[in-house]
Amino acid sequence: MGDPQPTDLEHFACALRRRGLSLNRGPCRALQINVGLLCDLACRHCHLEAGPGRTEVMSAATMAEVVAFARRGCFELVDITGGAPELVPGIANFLAQLSEVAPKLMLRSNLTALGGPQAEPLLQTCVSRRVALVVSFPALREAQVQSQRGAGVWEKSLAMLRRLNALGYGREGSDLELHLAVNPGGAFLPADQTATEKRYRRELLARWGIVFTRLFTLTNMPLGRFRRWLEQSGNDAAYLRALAQAFNAATLPGLMCREQLSVSWDGHVFDCDFHLAAGISLGETRTHVRDLPEPPAPGTPIAAADHCYACTAGAGFT
Repeated sequence: MGDPQPTDLEHFACALRRRGLSLNRGPCRALQINVGLLCDLACRHCHLEAGPGRTEVMSAATMAEVVAFARRGCFELVDITGGAPELVPGIANFLAQLSEVAPKLMLRSNLTALGGPQAEPLLQTCVSRRVALVVSFPALREAQVQSQRGAGVWEKSLAMLRRLNALGYGREGSDLELHLAVNPGGAFLPADQTATEKRYRRELLARWGIVFTRLFTLTNMPLGRFRRWLEQSGNDAAYLRALAQAFNAATLPGLMCREQLSVSWDGHVFDCDFHLAAGISLGETRTHVRDLPEPPAPGTPIAAADHCYACTAGAGFT
């Protein structure tokens, strides 16, 4: 799947060359694992087009190969994402195994899939293994959340945040980290992260008694379902142009792709989850994690694509 191409958009690779810049790997500190595209939601901004109808999930055999690679790679952080990882069979045991080979684990959740009795073993594993949670909570207004993520999501999300606080997540002095991920509701750049965090911290505490550790603002990626919405609404060219105009060279040293490796549900490796969604493999050939003896060496070039503008716009992508 390629990028939308406004005719007057300078390709990201050309923009780097014109400025005398390059995009290469640093030390590989993090392993991001996308365990599947199955999700209980079908969010409008999803770059993977995950949803209830998707059947792609990581098998037990692939999980074992990923754990073996994580052991070989000596990563500082393992980051689990989806889809909704909570719905993948064997996910609690997968996290328990990964916790034996990496000092820190992170689980990305949409909050709704983390509720209910079926997710209780996973939740208990997260608590016992001190897994940091990064949860989607895109707005402080019910109508905005449900417009982006669907009916009923607002109440379930608030209930789950309260449950996580009750377990110790996000509490001051606790080592159970609870981070909120906030993204815009349309074809525009996110608001300032520091100001947004202050507003969320104030309103969530005052209105619902909810606390959290940190907040990250994320730029909507022009891929997947969000890309299709951009095209259907006629916003694709203007959005890409806005991302390109907001290019900030100072973000390059801190880009996620420089220090992480992404693994897809079927075990193939990519520079990042966005290249995974776009089908841009790491290196010249498609490589399975079982065939990778170690992470790519520092200095290895990273493929540049026009959706990379979303990671270099403004303050960059966390």
